[in-house]
Order: sequence, then C-alpha cells, then structure tokens
Amino acid sequence: MNLETKHYTAIRYLSLPPSERPTLAEIAEECGVTPSALYQWRQDSIFEAELKRQIVRNNVDDLPELIALIPKIAITEKNAAMAKLALQVHGMLSDKVEVSTTATSGGGTDIAALKARIEALKERRTTDE
Repeated sequence: MNLETKHYTAIRYLSLPPSERPTLAEIAEECGVTPSALYQWRQDSIFEAELKRQIVRNNVDDLPELIALIPKIAITEKNAAMAKLALQVHGMLSDKVEVSTTATSGGGTDIAALKARIEALKERRTTDE
C-alpha cells in the first residue's frame, strides 16, 4: 500500500488518545472513505507501522518524565516488573542469555579422564586419613 493524504489524515486522528479523537465514522468522513475502509487500513502493515511512528512522535516529549517515574514506582510500590523495566531502560539488564561451553576435541565427555580424576581423589583421601 502506498500511503496517500487520506491515510495520513486518518493516522493523524487515530494516533490521538481515544478521549481526544473523533469517532471512526467522523474520521472516515473526513478522509472521504467508509469506516470499514479504516478497519481494512489497520490490517495493512505499512499503515500500522506509520501509525505507530506517529504515536511515538506524539508522545516523545513525555518520555523523559515517564522514564524518570519508573524507578520511583518500582521503589514505592515494590514492583519487581517495574524494577526490571527500570534496569532495562538504563542498559543495566538485558534479556540476552549467553551460554558458553568447552568441549573436548572428541565432542563428548572424556570418561577415562574422569575415572582417573576420581581414582586420584580417592588415593588422596586415603593418604590424608
């Protein structure tokens, strides 16, 4: 879908909070389409992506205040999810889990080496007693 003026008009209204925007019928009338066309547009990934970008642009000025409130909410309400979010926002916690392994050249466990190690520990234990 190539976005046209009518799409951007709809995006401008749909990006507003529900309490501040006109009804879907009013938005459709302003755009010169039916309300069902608005529903169809919402299913289009290009339209939806532009709508999300506009919502972010509408709220970018509020983000610093919101980010400043996250730690306060986490502390006062003892909210673990908010604490996790606060750490993630500040790059101190990530969802990334790193696992490293060291394998022998054979690709498995060296049983003979384990048996030798166990025997050495047994001998050391008997000499210590």
